Formats: sequence, C-alpha cells, structure tokens
Amino acid sequence: MKIITSTFLTDFQKECAYNLWNNEYPQNLRYNTITEFDDYLNGLQEKKYYLLIDDEGIIAAWAATFERNNEKWFAIIINSAIHGKGHGTAILNEIKKEEQHLVGWVIDHERDSKVNGDKYRSPLTFYIKNQFNILPDSRIESATISAVKIVWGKNNTPLLMSGIFTFIAI
Repeated sequence: MKIITSTFLTDFQKECAYNLWNNEYPQNLRYNTITEFDDYLNGLQEKKYYLLIDDEGIIAAWAATFERNNEKWFAIIINSAIHGKGHGTAILNEIKKEEQHLVGWVIDHERDSKVNGDKYRSPLTFYIKNQFNILPDSRIESATISAVKIVWGKNNTPLLMSGIFTFIAI
C-alpha cells in the first residue's frame, strides 16, 4: 500500500471515493449520484486529497483536508475490509505532517446502518489513539446527522470521554 496526495481527483479516483463514502458511512449520509458527491467536493475550499492505493492500483481509503470557517477540517474513509491494520493512522500521520490543527464531526450514537445493512461502528478509540479530543459542547444537529466536534493539534493531550462517538466530516 502507498499513499499519494493530490489537489484534484481524476474521474476514476472520484468514483472510488464516492463508492467508499456510500459504502462505509451511514446510509443517511449517502449521496444518490456521483454528481451530488462532486458538488460536495467542489464546495470544499483549499482541498487536498490523500489516497491509499493497494498493490493492484485500487483505492482502499481516501482522506481530504479543506478550509471551513478559518479551520482545517478533514474527512477520512477507509474500506472496512482493511480496518485495524494501521492504514488509517498512516493517512492521519501524513496529514499531520502538513497541518498544525484538524477538526471534524463525530456521530455520538451507533443507531445508523450502512447501505449494505451492516451497523455503522464507532471509531472513537481510533481517534483517541491518534490524539484527537472530543468537544462535547460543540454540536451539529440536522435531519441527517447529530454530531460533536473532534479536534487535533500538535502537542495535543487526548481527553478520554465517556460514551460512544463516531467521526464524520460533512
């Protein structure tokens, strides 16, 4: 596996990212068409992509960093078939080499299902292990997502929080 970076996605890479998004995130965050997904990506400011490519050239994971409200946000999606093998940490470490601060949203329940019917599992321990803190007083509430903010900064000390949280950047 190798990680490549880019400021744009080819049509093939965009299709892979779209499929990962729809297969790995909760069903209620699914994009109905690749055009909708493309509109989301086009709306991101100062974006950079990180792609984990396997030995056959298949994208097994992708991440994006982008500017929103004067903060550096990120999204990361990893094929569940390769969870627990250090690939997510490798991508985060690549991002952290270039950034001083990262934020995202964390779903604070496990009631959602993925498109295939599997339960969407919380990666809370993954983010705590990677020095992220949960900000329980900073929330987003909408028809599709109920989430708290997650934050990382150089020299962070992780805060252990009770409860179950799941990362999502929208």
